[in-house]
Amino acid sequence: MKTIFVKLSFIEPILGTSPSDEDVYRNFIGAKAPDAATVEEEVEALGADAVIEKGMTVFPRSEEGQPFLWDYQIKGFFKDACQMLRKVPHTKSEKLKAFKKEIDGLIFPNPREIVFRDAEIGTCQRPLRAQTPSGERVALAMSEEIAAGAWVELEITTLKDDLIDTIREWLDYGQLRGIGQWRNSGKGRFIWEEQEVR
Repeated sequence: MKTIFVKLSFIEPILGTSPSDEDVYRNFIGAKAPDAATVEEEVEALGADAVIEKGMTVFPRSEEGQPFLWDYQIKGFFKDACQMLRKVPHTKSEKLKAFKKEIDGLIFPNPREIVFRDAEIGTCQRPLRAQTPSGERVALAMSEEIAAGAWVELEITTLKDDLIDTIREWLDYGQLRGIGQWRNSGKGRFIWEEQEVR
């Protein structure tokens, strides 16, 4: 068993992923706006009532009110990174079989609540477009956003020592594709530094 202690420093803003309204899955945000070219036009087309706080995704808060990531979000990032890096020749991830089971059963981020430091919180509004059988649909998504410059510290324990280098490979991938929502746009990207291995 080995544990790696790391600091993740966000080089792009990261978006909250938790719904602020428990009924958000039943109450859709927005309406059709297929001709809107900008977020402002979409907001105007939707009306102010569509852009409401209950539709916003947020960060969970600690008892002290600090925003944090759940430990399972780190596991989710590892699964995403491994799935992509398996397609890249000569990577450690390429050789990993049944990677989701290995990540679930052999790798354990800690603490449960990974608190953000230097977190400046704002909001991010963006259009979501989807092709459906009835045509293109557009809705407005709104999320809490922590600005670039925030950081977190955590430890990652693996029960299989040879996974440490694979974990490093996944953390390197964080500079290209981040954690959280809208990561294909660059949100949630980070650099990392290793502080200790035990």
